[in-house]
Amino acid sequence: MAWSGEEPLKSEQVAESVNTNPVVIRRMLKELAEAGLVVSQTGSLGGSRLASDPAKTTLLDIYRALECRGVFSLHRQPPSRDCPVGVNIETVLGDVLLEVDSAVEQVLAEITIDDVVQRLKPCGTAVSSKRVAKNGKRHYDQKQITLPALRAGAKSRRARVLRTA
Repeated sequence: MAWSGEEPLKSEQVAESVNTNPVVIRRMLKELAEAGLVVSQTGSLGGSRLASDPAKTTLLDIYRALECRGVFSLHRQPPSRDCPVGVNIETVLGDVLLEVDSAVEQVLAEITIDDVVQRLKPCGTAVSSKRVAKNGKRHYDQKQITLPALRAGAKSRRARVLRTA
């Protein structure tokens, strides 16, 4: 939405971009609207757009609007109280999960929507190589960054973080 500026986007457009069902996007937009992060308008000229300056909205704002649980959670079934590990594991892991959630929130608080858009700009050449497929849908060839390369980069960053911890 920040990429499109003031132009409202329909849920179908967003859903096509992230390859999911528009209903999923509508549910998320509803939660974002309840948090005051997006403004939605119905009708043929309707759609959704950001409610405020992307340079002031952090990923933590979005995370809090969409996620009610932390990054990880404990198993739904309680562990065995007859086991010496099971009797204390929830307390120990609960503390670990609080630390993980706090670390994630600290990082997300430092990144704004505008920061994400700026990081996308080097990938902008992919947009210039769009073509229309036989089914009439637009297709973007991403030559600069492929998804496997992006995932590999994320894995190597995680590995570096784990090695230095």
